[in-house]
Amino acid sequence: MAALRSRVVGWAARQYLAWRSRRGLDPVTLLPDHALMPLRRDVLDPVPALREAREDNPVRHFPLPFGVTAWLITGHEEARAVLGRTRGLSNDFGHLVGQAGVKEGQNPGGLGFTDPPEHTRLRRLLTPEFTSRRLARLGPRITEIVEGRLDAMEELAAAGEPVDLVRDFATPIPSLTICELLGIPYDERDEFQALSTARFDLFGGAGAVFDNISGSLQYLRGVVERQRVEPGEGLLGQLIRDHGDELDTDELAELADGLLTGGLETSASMLALGAMVLLRDPDSFALVRDEPGAVHGFVEELLRYLTVVQIAFPRFATEDMTLGGVAISKGDGLLVSLSGADRDPRLVSDPERFDPRRPPTPHLAFGHGIHRCIGAELARMELRTAYPALLRRFPHLTLAPDGGTLEEQPFRTTSIVYGVDALPVALR
Repeated sequence: MAALRSRVVGWAARQYLAWRSRRGLDPVTLLPDHALMPLRRDVLDPVPALREAREDNPVRHFPLPFGVTAWLITGHEEARAVLGRTRGLSNDFGHLVGQAGVKEGQNPGGLGFTDPPEHTRLRRLLTPEFTSRRLARLGPRITEIVEGRLDAMEELAAAGEPVDLVRDFATPIPSLTICELLGIPYDERDEFQALSTARFDLFGGAGAVFDNISGSLQYLRGVVERQRVEPGEGLLGQLIRDHGDELDTDELAELADGLLTGGLETSASMLALGAMVLLRDPDSFALVRDEPGAVHGFVEELLRYLTVVQIAFPRFATEDMTLGGVAISKGDGLLVSLSGADRDPRLVSDPERFDPRRPPTPHLAFGHGIHRCIGAELARMELRTAYPALLRRFPHLTLAPDGGTLEEQPFRTTSIVYGVDALPVALR
């Protein structure tokens, strides 16, 4: 095990350094600004250009390099129509091959880039593990994880060490939870987290993103092979026991990678950015701290308001169609801006305002239709547990005096999953 861990750590370090090197080249600066506009934010808010695009036309032509014909979907109604439609639209990875340096061998598999009937088969195997009854068994463990992280933060502060809410709270909670769910040893969490984060940053271009996904799959294949020999108590072990003859090693690794994608970086970003909302809004802070029942509405509004997954998996038209009065041709790509759709005034009045007492809305933070995030309820459990515990343990939580303002924090400026890399805080 030690030798394996050494190889994995070394490989992860090489991947990370290569990724940082690619960032130094900054090939994204070669893209026109409009191509990055759906990923841009003004602190926590989508840039005004996204709102203006929706007001101009919620389905609009979105010129991209590489000869790709694409449409940007920013309206909530139109986004739900695309995400909920199965006939005439495809998520199949093959549509991306040859575009922007994407190669056939970089196919991540899993649910996100798969169409029915294969998608239906794979999702059917996973769904039983994500029912409320099955997830309830994780509730006490999530509480233990959260309390453990709060203890660690308190120990850091007592020793005069800086406390970073991203490093010490927002990242380890979903990391530990997803390791618990999958049955991955916690001592491998650092590699696990590095693999998750690198895939979402577009500084290296689309090819680099899929290279990082390929690296994640390589690591997870090793995990699956070990569990085939000795199945653990987590989801991977359960799938091997129940469906080991139906799923080969690649398929199991791809399913695990999809859960990594949907359950780690996204929840970490939500926890960190949600803490920012609380730090800038004393009324929300007091509400979540003092009213136990208020956290449900707070979390739903936070999901809508932040929508950290900014763009859904790309869809490709397999037939001519009309969407929102716009003619879409066979072969065209459709990019659904989830963050734009969740700020649509047709969804809620005054959508740019965060209102923790707003009645729950049919937001698209978890997507919609057959590709809706299968781990949505697990994410809600983490958020509903973590925020009240944080505020009750540290009722005077503030930004660290020397940590800069909220606006000055290191946000990820070209990431499909919006987030922040650090958030220094003072506990008292």
